[in-house]
Amino acid sequence: MTAPNTGKLDTPLGILGGGQLGRMTLQAASTLGISVVIGDGKPGSPAGRMAQGEVIFNGGWDDDAAIAEIARLAPVITLENEFVDAGVLEKLERAGATVLPSPDCVRTVQDKFKQKSAMLDFGAPVPEFRAVNDPEDLQAIGDELGWPIVLKAKRDGYDGYGNRKLDSASEAGAACESLGWPDRELFVEQFVPFERELAVIIVRGRDGQIITYPVVETRQDPELHICRVVIAPANISAELSDHVAGVARTAVESVGGTGTFGVELFQLKDGRVLVNELAPRPHNSGHYSIEGCVTSQFENHVRAVLGLPMGDPSLREGAAVMVNLLGHGGDMPDHAQYTAALSVPGIHLHNYGKDESRFGRKMGHITACGPSADEAHDRAQRAADRIRM
Repeated sequence: MTAPNTGKLDTPLGILGGGQLGRMTLQAASTLGISVVIGDGKPGSPAGRMAQGEVIFNGGWDDDAAIAEIARLAPVITLENEFVDAGVLEKLERAGATVLPSPDCVRTVQDKFKQKSAMLDFGAPVPEFRAVNDPEDLQAIGDELGWPIVLKAKRDGYDGYGNRKLDSASEAGAACESLGWPDRELFVEQFVPFERELAVIIVRGRDGQIITYPVVETRQDPELHICRVVIAPANISAELSDHVAGVARTAVESVGGTGTFGVELFQLKDGRVLVNELAPRPHNSGHYSIEGCVTSQFENHVRAVLGLPMGDPSLREGAAVMVNLLGHGGDMPDHAQYTAALSVPGIHLHNYGKDESRFGRKMGHITACGPSADEAHDRAQRAADRIRM
């Protein structure tokens, strides 16, 4: 049964978080004539500067006056990141807003141990994992799972932050301390010697309808552990692609997701596929879809949370490649760098409008589409090499 729509198209969509994901969701909403109110912790965020309205959470996400204000302005509220505590989302619901994905979904996803447990219970393949109550537990866990192991924070980790690879139990104390134990809860995963990293964007509507974007390959910076390149579609067999897509759909269903979800997976050398993690919002691995697909992940997210029919996720051409523009610190790109990058034919440059460049920070991206991934990658990378963020 289709869930009732609590908002009108002439009333704003609320987005919690004003970063680049909120900005690109806002841009997609604007093409549909839907205005957006951004809720954020500081004024003038990348999304806030473009929004029809902005609600500032001066007291953090527990600012009750801001919660009441954004719930009054926006009957439907969604997220651009998973770091807003589920209890805050429940306050928004009590104030009269519909929050999607739901507080229960976000509560499960933002705790990676609960997230893995939910996926395992639903039949999605995941690496072996164990709870950690004390650094002394790691000796027995490592002996059971086999060394090395990966120590992870249950909450608030992203882009490799919040993870430590341990080769022996002698590293346990220092690794736990570096991740914030005992104030921060930790768990352990089996180390997975993967062949490649894959990702899929899944969008689930309010009526349970699911659409699936092409399976992509993500290539990480070996030092920063941050995604550098996304290649759509991944160079894998049709049979494996169908299997990966099915696993990704199961992962999203396991947490009762609504809206766009990014699902990250490992392809192992023995042919198996395991879910690494999922994110309850538009995802960096799906940015290529803005120019590369008939309907972008951002537009389908807007459609899904508002109860509108979702659009075609298929590629417009044979391939699309996205290259992330990572910060180096210092000055922003100048006119000469823009000129050099934009002189590469057929590329699409996105600058997220962040006011500070930090080393490794995602500052923008470049997408190129073409008949083959090699050709698109070549153009996107040539443009990326000419601009320094």
